Amino acid sequence: MFFWLSVFALSTLLVMLTFRYRAALFNPVRTLFGGVGGSSSRAALAAHYQPVATTFTEQADAGLTSSTFDIEANVREGDSRIGLDERGTQEVLDIMRRERVNFDQARLIRQNRILAAHGIDPSGMPLDAKAVTRL
Repeated sequence: MFFWLSVFALSTLLVMLTFRYRAALFNPVRTLFGGVGGSSSRAALAAHYQPVATTFTEQADAGLTSSTFDIEANVREGDSRIGLDERGTQEVLDIMRRERVNFDQARLIRQNRILAAHGIDPSGMPLDAKAVTRL
């Protein structure tokens, strides 16, 4: 009797946990296999996707320029490079949108986050107490 009660309790627990974490369990599977009606789910995802500007001209038009970081000068001088880093560009655009700051402030916020991730404070000094900064 205790065996069947244990089996019932474990299967109930498994069903409850599956229901609780269904989004985390089934969304990767749905993404991997295209889901039921795969084209409609991809169309829904594509509706929210906006491609990142890839050339200096597109990036300048998207507002990724300022007097201290003049991309338009690159365009005027005929720079042959393809543009700024896509991941960094997307991060700056996300910061601008989320925190409602201008381009220069968003670049500063991104740079401070990168420095903090590497153990450096915004002034450039290491946060490690064992770091030698003077001789």
